[in-house]
Amino acid sequence: MHRINSGALLALIVMALAARAAPARAQQSAVQQAGGAAAAAENAQDVRAMAGELRTLKSRYAEEVRRLRELEIRLQALTARVQAQEGVARVQAMRQGDGAALPAAPAPSPAAAAAAATGEALVGSEGSVRQEPAARSVEDVLQQQHVLFNQPLTLEVGLNYQRYDRKQLTLNGFLALDAIFLGSIAIERVASDTFTYSFAARKGLTENFTASIEVPFVQRWTDYQKGGAGGAAAAVAEASVSGGPRIGDVAVGASYRLLRETPGRPELALNAGLSAPTGQAPYGIPWNVLERDSNDFIRFAVPTRQPTGQGVWSVHAGASVLRTLDPAILFANAGITHTFIRHFADLDTSPDTVSPGKVNLGNAFNYGVGVAFALNERMSLSMSLAQRLNGSAKIRNDATGVWEKVIGSDGNAATLGLGMTYALGERMTFVGSLGIGLTPDAPDFSITAKLPFVL
Repeated sequence: MHRINSGALLALIVMALAARAAPARAQQSAVQQAGGAAAAAENAQDVRAMAGELRTLKSRYAEEVRRLRELEIRLQALTARVQAQEGVARVQAMRQGDGAALPAAPAPSPAAAAAAATGEALVGSEGSVRQEPAARSVEDVLQQQHVLFNQPLTLEVGLNYQRYDRKQLTLNGFLALDAIFLGSIAIERVASDTFTYSFAARKGLTENFTASIEVPFVQRWTDYQKGGAGGAAAAVAEASVSGGPRIGDVAVGASYRLLRETPGRPELALNAGLSAPTGQAPYGIPWNVLERDSNDFIRFAVPTRQPTGQGVWSVHAGASVLRTLDPAILFANAGITHTFIRHFADLDTSPDTVSPGKVNLGNAFNYGVGVAFALNERMSLSMSLAQRLNGSAKIRNDATGVWEKVIGSDGNAATLGLGMTYALGERMTFVGSLGIGLTPDAPDFSITAKLPFVL
């Protein structure tokens, strides 16, 4: 009995202790849950704060990077502009006669060098920053469009191609009842392809005086067509004549700088030239008769060879001005050409007659205006307009002794020119140009390529 009561008592004690421990465990569990919720809320607040701070730092970083890139671009452009101004100043000093003692360009400062380096890297990723024109391309423009004084001996080879194609409708008869044409209708066509191979030399003798000489060789193919062959309006006779290359008219020239360019005025140069009749004159050339009519009248005849010169002496005098407005270069020129009277053994185009006499080709006036842009230190582009006005020619046969005007001999040739220069090396430059005829007397188009080489 004693054992039973002891066991029951022990069980009661255990149950009492368990009853007292249950509320404590529940309270401890509640406390632990409340602490976990507070920690989670604090962690979430910290995450939001850190995310906001990160966004703020990123925004500030992007703004600083943008400002840094803008500053680098401005520094690079300023460095290039300063270098370009120094190059133009050196060219102007050379044109003013100081080219023999030009000081070397100062080395850029470390900051400028760093700006240029970072600018080049930035240009590759952000876009293109235009470089201002440097000295070499400016020199090439001056040499081709004006005169570059105080220069060493320059040799030049060139090739020029011209295309000329003209058609003419000839009516020989009269209108009956103001509606019906009675007579013959003929179409005449002359098409010519001319290649001129030129060799030239230029030398600056003093700081304000330059002399030059040019020797051309001319090769020409001409196609003649005449309608109404054999008396039939639908029949066309054709003949082709070629010749050369043969020497043309050799020309010598000189230029003198009257005024140097200053901030307030352009450069002014005077030029003069002399052309000698070393080429084949267009007078006295034998003709080949291809067709005669029943009355032995010549219907169709062509020359046996092609002329390569004008056949008379001529002198030229003019002036040219030039103004540099970085990066553009403005230029203009004007001149007058006078031809001398010369006697020829035969002036008649008919092979059946010989008519000796004198020829006066008259005077000519020419002018040109244009603008050029030096794109970089090696390349430049130009655009120009040139016009030449020729007076009427006159002939005087020895038999009559009277000067007679040659009808239709006056001319008005206007050409639009597009040019380019590109420096192939330190001493050689490629010069190319395209000429587009704007008037009937001008060639349809012409293409020119030159290679000047400085010794």
